[in-house]
Amino acid sequence: MKQPKITLWLLMAVLAFTSPVFADEKSEKEGLRIAKERKARDRGWENTVAEMTMILRNAQGQEAERKMRVKTLEVQDDGDKALTVFDSPRDVSGTAFLSFSHAQEPDEQWIYLPALKRVKRIASRNKSGPFMGSEFAFEDMTSFEVGKFTYDYLREDVYQGDKVYVIEQTPQDEFSGYSKQIVWIDQSEYRVRKVEFFDRKGDALKTLEFKDYKLYEDKFWRPLRSFMYNQQTQKSTELVTHTLSFGEDLEESDFDNNSLRRAR
Repeated sequence: MKQPKITLWLLMAVLAFTSPVFADEKSEKEGLRIAKERKARDRGWENTVAEMTMILRNAQGQEAERKMRVKTLEVQDDGDKALTVFDSPRDVSGTAFLSFSHAQEPDEQWIYLPALKRVKRIASRNKSGPFMGSEFAFEDMTSFEVGKFTYDYLREDVYQGDKVYVIEQTPQDEFSGYSKQIVWIDQSEYRVRKVEFFDRKGDALKTLEFKDYKLYEDKFWRPLRSFMYNQQTQKSTELVTHTLSFGEDLEESDFDNNSLRRAR
């Protein structure tokens, strides 16, 4: 009995579906979809004020603590603005850091050093440097914006008992200190649970874990603890949120260069 012939169009369709190009396009679309949904789930919060502690640990486990206040302002159609003021210890008291995140353009950042009594702008090529001696880089201190990365969906997985999406995101900023980031995002609320950072050579550099998520305003999830561990140096930094409030009386004028000098 003769075997049925496979028509030319059917053969082409099969080849297209199984081709690496089609698979790449599919994973890129799915990665982008997850990133967009992550961002969409966290819109409309307007502003926040937080009291936090930064805990620095060296490779031997010795600790140093810094008290800080962080004000953030949601900006429509662009990245968020944030003002961080350090209250203690004495050697960093009065230091203030201002960050303007942008959806497409390079982020803008400034730091006020009270000992020098001047505001210093952080150059784009220096944003991979450590923020206040911590394991967080200056570029880590900006809001997540979808357009800053390209995406690739890797797989589904389970993280601490929860189903997660695992995606790879590649920074578009030529001055980024990272070649790529692997991100674990839970499927229920699209909260980031873990991020693995790879340096410019492609080697594993740091791991960031978000813990103790709390729901605010019946809509916005925020982690009360963020733990960054550097695999290459065995140093770590933990950010602990003690208080967090929404809907504060904040304005654009609270986030400018002058606000750095008068921040107290």
